Amino acid sequence: MDLRTTPEERELIDRAVAATGTGLTDFVVNHATVAAQRVLADRDRFELDALALREWEAVNALPARKLPGLRALMERPSPFTE
Repeated sequence: MDLRTTPEERELIDRAVAATGTGLTDFVVNHATVAAQRVLADRDRFELDALALREWEAVNALPARKLPGLRALMERPSPFTE
């Protein structure tokens, strides 16, 4: 991975590396991984507190509603099959 930084960005990163006592590669990979996990967190999984979990389970325990329009749509032949 090649990175282009301004001199100011590089100096800041080097100072942080020195402050943490790690190497540049370890520092960059560790922090890039944490940032990637944060970005993807709401796309991969979500966590609920106890109250929200009970509410979620209550909604999911409700019986399915009858949706005649959706049923009709699903029973139509697919335009993508021959």
